[in-house]
Amino acid sequence: MSGSPKYSSVRVGALYAQREAAERRRREEERRARERRRAAERARLARQAAERRERARAEAERRRAQVARREAELQAGRAAERDARTVSARAEQARADERGLDEVRELIAEAQRSGAGAGIGSLERRLGELRERAARGERLGDAVEELRGRVVGLHREGTGNRTEDSATVLAGLERRFSATGPDGAALDADGHRRCSDLLDQLRAAAGPGGEVRFEALLGTVEHTLVRHAATVAGEREAAERRVLAEQERQAAEAAELEAAEAAELEAAEAARAALEQDLAEAAERLDVVRPAAEGVRDTAADLGDPVLADEIGDALRAVTEALAARTATEALRTVAELEDRLPDAERRLDELELAYQRRRDLVEALQDAMTGEGFAFEGGEDQGGSFRLHFTRPAGATYETTVGTGDDGAPVLVYHVQGEPDVILSDPRDEAVCDTTEALLERVHEALGGDDGFVPGELTWDGKPPGRRAEPLPRETSWRWTAP
Repeated sequence: MSGSPKYSSVRVGALYAQREAAERRRREEERRARERRRAAERARLARQAAERRERARAEAERRRAQVARREAELQAGRAAERDARTVSARAEQARADERGLDEVRELIAEAQRSGAGAGIGSLERRLGELRERAARGERLGDAVEELRGRVVGLHREGTGNRTEDSATVLAGLERRFSATGPDGAALDADGHRRCSDLLDQLRAAAGPGGEVRFEALLGTVEHTLVRHAATVAGEREAAERRVLAEQERQAAEAAELEAAEAAELEAAEAARAALEQDLAEAAERLDVVRPAAEGVRDTAADLGDPVLADEIGDALRAVTEALAARTATEALRTVAELEDRLPDAERRLDELELAYQRRRDLVEALQDAMTGEGFAFEGGEDQGGSFRLHFTRPAGATYETTVGTGDDGAPVLVYHVQGEPDVILSDPRDEAVCDTTEALLERVHEALGGDDGFVPGELTWDGKPPGRRAEPLPRETSWRWTAP
């Protein structure tokens, strides 16, 4: 198979290896310096992020304190309103008690004028006690009505059964009934109806001939009025308490709702602030590594390493997509992964660039060597991971030479030869022979620099007899070829 591709692995010479090792060390120092700068920048960004979080925490604390102060002020305001309502209610009750005591005082004066001397002193003392209690702010309740009843009874005893006084007594009782207020019927329906019925009966007995009936009903009316007034006062006070309690309940519910809304708003604001801070941190960290990462991705693609290019490209895309989606946790995670991947990716890229430079140096050396042997250089292509060169011999033979890299990283030369007579000849044993071509390429290989450049290995091809190697042609050999 004399026309099959011919291969030769290439090792670098000792001096070239030394220069390459020095370049590798220089690149390693540069990588370490870049990573130190990036680490310092990450530390600076971390400090800034911590400062932003601390400021946000302090601001949140300030807002919570402000909400707490506002709530305390509202509670104090509600308490003040409640106290004011209580004071107002007590003041109104005190005024009502004072009015009742004034009426009792007038009744005592009337009883005294009517000649009811006995018992007046005790009534006046009781009136004085009640005024002292009222002055201390105590609520008198039905004590005023009880004293009123005693005064009316004493006045009745003083006036006797005189008909002319029945109308006065009846008018006084009706005034007392009216004093229970328009809401008396609603607050004490049974008592209100009973008082109304008894007053009707007392009114009917107030005429001539009804004195006995009038006197018999009077005590019952007095008692019923006192009880009705006390019941109405108690119900009114209870209603006021219920109103106050409902107002306080509503105020408490409003305060709880406001506090819950404030807490929800505070939590939402804190979450939003935390999201923005995390997104900002991820974006800033991406800005630190983006130029280097994009450089690795693009250069790796150019140098024929799609695996490395895709690896870094995917990592970059993951961060940018997380930032676009505003998923802060994912953005921070993916940018951290990119930061972790970058140093090794840069190391791999340096090796790619060294291998690329090695291939370029080999291409230049090979081009010089082959043109020095009479080949004409017809151009070439940079295929990223390899170079393809085209040469022709004066007689028309073509040599397509590929400079690539083997699995072990060492350079590899691959020749495709067409038009040489020896590549189509076979010996009697049917062994493929390329003696002349092999000898020519061996002499080309000798010109690749040696220790200062490249040292190709044995040229081989499919079907080459094992152990046979052509001797390089002497330098003075003249290359002439004619078609058979």
